[in-house]
Amino acid sequence: MPTIVAPFPTARLRRLKKSPALRALVRENTLSPADFIWPVFVVAGENTRQPIESMPGVERLSVDLIVEAAREAADLGISAICLFPYTDASLKTEDCAEAWNPDNLTNRAIRAIKAAVPEIAVMTDIALDPYNINGHDGYVVDGEIVNDTTVEALVKMALAQADAGADILGPSDMMDGRIGAIRVALEAAGHQNVTILSYAAKYASAFYGPFRDAVGASGALKGDKNTYQMDPANSDEALRLVARDLAEGADMVMVKPGMVYLDICHRVKSEFGVPTFAYQVSGEYAMQMAASQNGWIDGDKAMIESLMAFKRAGCDGILTYFAPRAARLLAGR
Repeated sequence: MPTIVAPFPTARLRRLKKSPALRALVRENTLSPADFIWPVFVVAGENTRQPIESMPGVERLSVDLIVEAAREAADLGISAICLFPYTDASLKTEDCAEAWNPDNLTNRAIRAIKAAVPEIAVMTDIALDPYNINGHDGYVVDGEIVNDTTVEALVKMALAQADAGADILGPSDMMDGRIGAIRVALEAAGHQNVTILSYAAKYASAFYGPFRDAVGASGALKGDKNTYQMDPANSDEALRLVARDLAEGADMVMVKPGMVYLDICHRVKSEFGVPTFAYQVSGEYAMQMAASQNGWIDGDKAMIESLMAFKRAGCDGILTYFAPRAARLLAGR
């Protein structure tokens, strides 16, 4: 039904902008710390912080400091923390066996967080690239990223993370059939209540560069990821991928990157009405931080505006490196 607007001066749309109270009363979307999942990077050691040059304000943290970060997040009302490991080069191999080692960095961090801060949800990443000497999300055989053998490895990785106590598994590899295989394995192992947040529409994007610095993958990648991640020109394909992952057992779905794919976020939420998330990726974060540090934009205002854009597009939540800073600002701290 078309919107009927009375002619001026009967309709003065500025009336509802007159004061902060009126603007708050009619605001269509709201933002809260509960909307955030905070991605953090885990590194070996103790009491270890390693600044990431391409992501100002973001650090790799040892497990003991990750626990402190999780406690801070819970105190701020952030819903979940998402773990990404910085794997030592000596542990990266062709067979990626460190990915399902029960005592790898991610699994140690899961157990430590759940023991100390049980109220926060712990999300993980499922892909082979942190452990793959070739830098790819899947096994490389004769120059091809092979699908089915990779899925078998991803299942082992998922089970190890579930055994460690992960609440949310995040398959980010974009292999065909991996959601169904992981879901069947979780059911068989007694992990019926473990949630899958599928990276259902993950694009082969230029905005991932700083993240690869953060996990130590810069320079390791041989070739590109265009044969398994999405073509940035495609939109309808995203809907097919989301439909497939939901049918295979995903509980929630994600669009990645976020800010330059808000149209995809909106289409996914409108079409399926399921919990829909977006990842404000490292390059999107780094651009805002660089502009803010150069005095070209107001960093806090741009941060909140960018996060609100996800809610306006229909997202239920956002993975963002801004999570603690935004949560403090929203709480007036």
